[in-house]
Amino acid sequence: MTTALTRIAVRSLHAGRTALLGAFTALALGVALIAATLLGLAAAAGLPPGEDRTALTAQLGTTCGVSLFTAGFVVASTSSYAIARRRREFGLLRLAGATRGQLTRTVLLESLLLGLLAAATGCALGRAAAPVLAHALSAAGLAPAGFRTAAPGWPLATAFCAGPLVALAGTAVAARRAGRVRPLEALREADVDLQVMTAGRWTAALALLGTYAAVVAAALADDPAELLHRKTYTLQPMLLIAALALLAPVLARPLLRLLTRPAVRPPRLVRAAALCGLRRTGATAAPVLLVVALTGTLVGVPAVIAGARAAEARARTAADLLLTPGADGADRLLADLRALPGAVVSPSAATPLAVVEGDGTAVRAEGRAVADPAALTATTRLPVAAGDPATLDDDGVVLAEEWGDPRVGDRVRVVLADGTRRELRVAAVLRDGTGANPVYVTPRNAPGARTDRIDVLGAPAGEAAALARTHGAAVETRAAWLAAHHPADDPQRIRRIAAVLGLALLYTAIALAHTALTTTTDRRRELARLRLVGTTRARAVRLVATETLLVTAVGALLGTAATTTAAALHRAGAPVPLTLPWAALAATALLCALVTVPCAALAALRATRGRAVEGF
Repeated sequence: MTTALTRIAVRSLHAGRTALLGAFTALALGVALIAATLLGLAAAAGLPPGEDRTALTAQLGTTCGVSLFTAGFVVASTSSYAIARRRREFGLLRLAGATRGQLTRTVLLESLLLGLLAAATGCALGRAAAPVLAHALSAAGLAPAGFRTAAPGWPLATAFCAGPLVALAGTAVAARRAGRVRPLEALREADVDLQVMTAGRWTAALALLGTYAAVVAAALADDPAELLHRKTYTLQPMLLIAALALLAPVLARPLLRLLTRPAVRPPRLVRAAALCGLRRTGATAAPVLLVVALTGTLVGVPAVIAGARAAEARARTAADLLLTPGADGADRLLADLRALPGAVVSPSAATPLAVVEGDGTAVRAEGRAVADPAALTATTRLPVAAGDPATLDDDGVVLAEEWGDPRVGDRVRVVLADGTRRELRVAAVLRDGTGANPVYVTPRNAPGARTDRIDVLGAPAGEAAALARTHGAAVETRAAWLAAHHPADDPQRIRRIAAVLGLALLYTAIALAHTALTTTTDRRRELARLRLVGTTRARAVRLVATETLLVTAVGALLGTAATTTAAALHRAGAPVPLTLPWAALAATALLCALVTVPCAALAALRATRGRAVEGF
């Protein structure tokens, strides 16, 4: 029986290769990108510890995660429609004696074979594309100059395993649905899909919505700053996107009726076609929802967070001038600055350290060594929740609430830059804000640290600047420093987003083109009936194009709703005005329409060739 199922699966793949081309292409590209990014991660692990390695690892990890999610989404969406269009085939197999389990195993076997083929193709492409990816990252400033990928075996093996696993996961629900096809489905002629939402689909959608709500609620209750982390605002909205994609057939109904008012004759026909083919509507709207929502979350949420951090930096920075000492050091410069009338001078130095949590885990933190805590409180408006930062001494530490909600007077274990472990008394606790609070210690607890920043307040600006330049120090005004270190539009952040979003657009373009061609081709009989009652070929093509445009608009609106929801919830971690990237959302929706409408129109032209009676 296994041999027979394998033969059926192979023949089904061969017969339906056109319908599965989109899933195969998306999965092969996904495996290729996973392989390339894993090879990049393996090479990044060999870089010296520092900010460059951390940023590169985060970029590659985000790219790999988004690629995996998008590939799985496309495969699931394509497979769901492909299984639905084979109901008559499955009905015939049931009439011939096939059991439900055999049909389910046949579909899963098809997916496994498709996944293996896509994995082999993707690994070959990924191995060849890895050097190109490394060069592109270096050219964009996202990786150190001269970054090269390594060639260990585990990234390719992992990517190869991901292919069949994603294929099986994406078709598991569709395979179960195929096993429930009744034998009488072989006699089914109607193309109306009104009962698209099964109990399993409802359960999965509500479970994803509940999980997303629980995760966000837990973060808001425990640590709102957690919502501002890159992994959080990149990965958590995927739960919401997947849930809305599952609910797309339900949510599409009111939107379709809303967009086709007033219901004059042409919109009424378009609306009826879209409402009666909800499975087809969902198959087209889901990829549009995906890419519009990803555009909004990857562009909009980081912009909101960047604006919050920039506003927080403006509120906290009180210094008139900010200096960066030159090679000569800072000692003589500090002495001369303090001699200026009315000057408040606050030098500080970056120092790596780690805070030991209650379970013994040492968590790395950004440390700042402060020689004059009183001057620090004058030049920086610290968000003090308890205590007084001015009382910081060699036995003390100032840190934020995120470090286990410490209280003034508690003893906190830290690991200093040279590996020394100390217990320091909490002198003050800072409110979390956007999570940009360093851990403040004194120079005694910062071995090897050199002054890299001097905040100056109240001194004559011209004299202080001239004095700094004579000592070889760089001088920036408060406005210039904020613009350089806390920009609202960080070019590097935009490049990171573009790298991830471009891949999602590529996946979605493939899925949309394939879906538009397949769903329109399946309507040959419907279009033939329209022509038999007097509809011209040109009008039939316009009907298909208008319906496709309408469904694309529905997907874009659902994606915008997901974006608004995610941005509003993540904004709760940083109270700033809610702004959405309307230009990026509109451009993405337009791009989707430029893919779906021409493909559907071309497929309609092909489906209406010849006489109408030939369509039966």
